[in-house]
Amino acid sequence: MANFEKFVYRFGKFSTDGNREMKHLLGGKGANLAEMSTIGIPVPPGFTISTEACKKTIDNRMEWPENLMDQVREGVKHIETEMGLKLGNEEDPLLISVRSGAAVSMPGMMDTILNLGINDEVVEAIIRKTGNERFAYDSYRRFIDMFGDVVMGVTHDHFEEAIEKLKKEVGVKEDLELTASHLRELTDRYKAIYRKITGHMFPDDPMEQLRFAINAVFNSWNSARAIKYRQISNIHGLIGTAVNVQAMVFGNMGEKSGTGVCFTRNPATGESKLYGEFLLNAQGEDVVAGIRTPNPIAELEERNPEIYKELVSYTGSLESHYKNMQDIEFTIQDGNLFILQTRNGKRTGAAAVKIAVDLVEEKILSKDEAIRDLVDPEHIEQLLHPQFKDGEQAENTILGSGLPASPGAAVGKVVFDSKKAEEAGKDNEPVILVRIETSPEDVGGMSSAEGILTSRGGMTSHAAVVARGWGKPCVAGCSDIVINYKTRSFTNGEVTVKEGDWISLNGNTGKVILGKKELSKPEFSEEYQTFMDWVTDIELMKVRTNAETPEDAQVARSYGAKGIGLARTEHMFFKPGRVNFMRKMIIAESKEERVAALSNLLPFQKQDFAEIFEAMEGLPVTIRLLDPPLHEFLPQEKEEIGKVAGELGVTPDKLLQKVNQLKEFNPMLGHRGCRLGITYPEITEMQTRAIIEAAIELVEQGKEVFPEIMIPLVGSIEEFVNQREVVDRVAQEILADAGVELDYKVGTMIEIPRAAILADQIAEKADFFSFGTNDLTQLTYGFSRDDAAKFLPDYIERGILKQDPFQVLDEEGVGQFVQAGTRLGRMVNSTLKVGICGEHGGDPSSVHFAYNTGLDYVSCSPFRVPVAHLASAQAVLRKTKEEDENSDKPMPTVRA
Repeated sequence: MANFEKFVYRFGKFSTDGNREMKHLLGGKGANLAEMSTIGIPVPPGFTISTEACKKTIDNRMEWPENLMDQVREGVKHIETEMGLKLGNEEDPLLISVRSGAAVSMPGMMDTILNLGINDEVVEAIIRKTGNERFAYDSYRRFIDMFGDVVMGVTHDHFEEAIEKLKKEVGVKEDLELTASHLRELTDRYKAIYRKITGHMFPDDPMEQLRFAINAVFNSWNSARAIKYRQISNIHGLIGTAVNVQAMVFGNMGEKSGTGVCFTRNPATGESKLYGEFLLNAQGEDVVAGIRTPNPIAELEERNPEIYKELVSYTGSLESHYKNMQDIEFTIQDGNLFILQTRNGKRTGAAAVKIAVDLVEEKILSKDEAIRDLVDPEHIEQLLHPQFKDGEQAENTILGSGLPASPGAAVGKVVFDSKKAEEAGKDNEPVILVRIETSPEDVGGMSSAEGILTSRGGMTSHAAVVARGWGKPCVAGCSDIVINYKTRSFTNGEVTVKEGDWISLNGNTGKVILGKKELSKPEFSEEYQTFMDWVTDIELMKVRTNAETPEDAQVARSYGAKGIGLARTEHMFFKPGRVNFMRKMIIAESKEERVAALSNLLPFQKQDFAEIFEAMEGLPVTIRLLDPPLHEFLPQEKEEIGKVAGELGVTPDKLLQKVNQLKEFNPMLGHRGCRLGITYPEITEMQTRAIIEAAIELVEQGKEVFPEIMIPLVGSIEEFVNQREVVDRVAQEILADAGVELDYKVGTMIEIPRAAILADQIAEKADFFSFGTNDLTQLTYGFSRDDAAKFLPDYIERGILKQDPFQVLDEEGVGQFVQAGTRLGRMVNSTLKVGICGEHGGDPSSVHFAYNTGLDYVSCSPFRVPVAHLASAQAVLRKTKEEDENSDKPMPTVRA
């Protein structure tokens, strides 16, 4: 027994081995089944095979670890003891389900087999015991369908064709209209399909069935759809799926039986009311797969008030216990209620915020818990999604109405398959994915689409759950339309919409509208304002914005930005009436000509800075001096060169000569940034003058201004000193002439690895550092941001990179330069202000890294500011929680 390794964990009324803290080992489903068993919730007994067993099996080419089969047999005995039934027994037969369950919820991505253990002898025993032949053969044919599809690759379509053919033969429309004798015949036809396609008889040994089913669930971990879902949802670090083997309870035993899915609150709006759907005389797959149209959960109260009251009691207990809105699956077997699963429910951004605020007000959890655990940064990002500008006007052609499965507005061209949606997404072409119903194979297209429309399925269908989790607008179950995949069109009987036509979806109302509607900015609820007030009270690291227009600055300030972390001055030169002055400076033959051209740009720059300072009054504004190479300001095409030459008063040949002269093999590494200012100090002088004179104007109006001048692309202390001397000389001259005192700072952008390693030298002369993580990533990896898109998707798909390093900061590599630069800089300058101004400043995981590194701020685009606020507050709360949990453990060392 010394080598014994535990792979199987029981749960049930009389004995339970796990709890909800064991998600990594038991998966979310298994951990919660164990937890519910311990708190008195009626859960059918079962056992969970651990994720470690999954990993060992997959790593060992599907050979089970030693002792696993013995532990599975013991697990089956545990279920048999608690149920008083036996697997394969011809008197009191036990049927079981086999389901997947990873540590992170992946709706519909992996496999499930129901009614396992049934065979020709067992089905007769079920008939004798229940007196319900129809139920017995309905269970049998379902098992052959699921086992064939999931385990042996006999696709569900084969079985669907068989049942549709039989319904036509006997003259019925609904599955429920098939009699017991019809289902007996259907079962035989299913067996024939299985044998024809696999070349084998359908297995009748329950333990053989179970082993096959467990392997199928293990294998589903590495299915294409599961891998794609993990990539899209940024799920990393999991070792496999657990397998939950559980006693079957039957919702298809008659009108006193049923199955359903419910949320303790509305997952679309957050309303505190039981929300969901149920079907009588059905199994759970019928609800989530959209095979039958379910009934609203409120109707259960009318049909069976006692069961409804019991359900409300359990759902309330589970929400209070987990301190979160719960997504619950239940089955009613002949008047007895069983809870099959609970998990934290996926919800929209609006619902997440409302639920968080309501649970705090109901004293179920604290403000800190609400911020840390209930609202994701992605939820806040969803709230920034646009809505229709004019709502749904009478003149709009409404193609149909479905269920408002996931809110928001989406506009795009119709496509009918996921591959086309993915291709369109790569080309940034907006599309709406239209399907009869979605399946896990559609996740790639669903991720790429602006919105999703299905003609079948309910509020808990695959399309609805996945869309809500990703913040995609979705209209589900729009029975007003008929979809024809062959003609690539859908129609409502009056209007036919073809692939490529524009439609608009209103995920708030369920309306499908013909044409391309105009979108408008979102509005925020009272709960949102309350929640974000809590967030800003918690955060310690500030959030700034990247902005170079007063409009963007005002938007960011309205979202709570505490200043500007990056104003790119080169963007200002491209405004109307300015770029030709810049071009004159570039083609100038002498310093005098350059100064003359720059003097024309001075008033424009001064006005720009004054407007930004005014928009950000009282807050710091970091202005980056000219960064890109000069060739970017010149025309490249022959016709454009001729036109611009005329505007500049030079010959096309002279302008072409200058264009050729400025061409560089690798402009990213060329004559740009501080190198321009060193070669042409008059550029630095003009920009400094514009900044300081604009600041003086506002100071004289009684306004507070805090300019921070940032010198880009510094790789040595000598470069920084050269440019700082120019800035200080010009600034001091202007301030002395004006007789004004101004608190300005001069710092640098750390974007070259050498600067991070020599940060202690640079910090002796700099007032602040701002890590330009975009260029730092390029230079650390040797990737060009403009060209890496050609191979990065392949890298991610092959697992060479977990994420795009231009979207999520590479903590192991690039992050080490950020940590080293911060530590070295503060060793010699304790007051050194440090931030991040690359687009990583809006990525939640990168924000956490910045906080843990001790940075003062992150800066991001205006519409990412609320996301960064929440991530900043969560970084504080999660670090505090981690420190509390590990207070007795030694602190890990951090590599410099």
